[in-house]
Amino acid sequence: MQESLSVSQFERLTIDDIARLAKVSRTTASMVLNGYAERYRISKATVERVLQVAAEHHFSPSQSARALRSRRSHTIGLVIPDLTNSAHSALAQAVETQCRERGYQMMMVTSDEDPALETDCIAHLVARQVDGVIVVPCATDPAHYQKWLKRLPIVFVDRAVDGLPVPSVITDATGIVAGLIGEALAAGAREVVYFGGQPDVSASRDRLAGYTQALVSHGLPVREELVFQRDYQRESGYAMMQQWFAAHQRYPEVLFVGAITLLEGVLAFLNEQHKLTQAPGRLLTFDDHQLLDCLPLSIDAIVQDANGLASESLSRVLALLEGQTQTSTRVPARVHYRSPRATS
Repeated sequence: MQESLSVSQFERLTIDDIARLAKVSRTTASMVLNGYAERYRISKATVERVLQVAAEHHFSPSQSARALRSRRSHTIGLVIPDLTNSAHSALAQAVETQCRERGYQMMMVTSDEDPALETDCIAHLVARQVDGVIVVPCATDPAHYQKWLKRLPIVFVDRAVDGLPVPSVITDATGIVAGLIGEALAAGAREVVYFGGQPDVSASRDRLAGYTQALVSHGLPVREELVFQRDYQRESGYAMMQQWFAAHQRYPEVLFVGAITLLEGVLAFLNEQHKLTQAPGRLLTFDDHQLLDCLPLSIDAIVQDANGLASESLSRVLALLEGQTQTSTRVPARVHYRSPRATS
């Protein structure tokens, strides 16, 4: 009968335990489990015995020990503001899948759009010895990230921070926003209301720049009373829609919403007030979700390429890890048309 371990239910086995059960030395067990059996000419019978014991006890070598030897943890950190934002959850899923395909594990934390909490999140990842970090930054002050630059490779995704030698991978938003709003203006619209998030965040600036570009290219002024900006929380979308409706007792001719989270708030107001039977004449949004296909409203949405953002950011982190200089890039987006006017 095989020797059993007198350990508690949750006690971790060590390589010493495996060596004792397999009746080999600790050094032999370590060589077998770390793939060095052939190099040190360990017999096939010994290898099979060690591997069998390890398998029976669901044992794998310590990742921490491997990291100490190789100076690599094969772990990539990801910092995102909020998992309830479907755009960020899609990005996280894409990064996790691509990390796994490249032999890395992703470790994710959320900042809740709080710069102080984001600092704690990055510090936590550094303490866990991740090889590099991909960050959707919520701070705009470059000094907020300066102290990490000599610690490990950092890449910004979805948003950029000016004044830092950190490569960023962001959606090429300005042109596609201008094009989508421009189509509404070309069809005769003259009132386009803009709901956006934090105005100092680079993604917000790019989307507002697209809105401005569309109006200017159609000979229309940018009217301050048609631009609303708060943050990217669902509650802000509701509040901006409520504010507009209270002031005008109607919905806008065209409404462009700068994020899917803001759209959720807008739709909550429309549903609460009119069960979605009344709405802006045309509703446009940045970011898409399959549930929009199920609504009685035709909402045209700009679709970010989550896989492209993940691929470009992960490639840059790994290249920085190898000492290769990297530059920033923009990833194209596309429009998912649902409006009859857009497809006619």
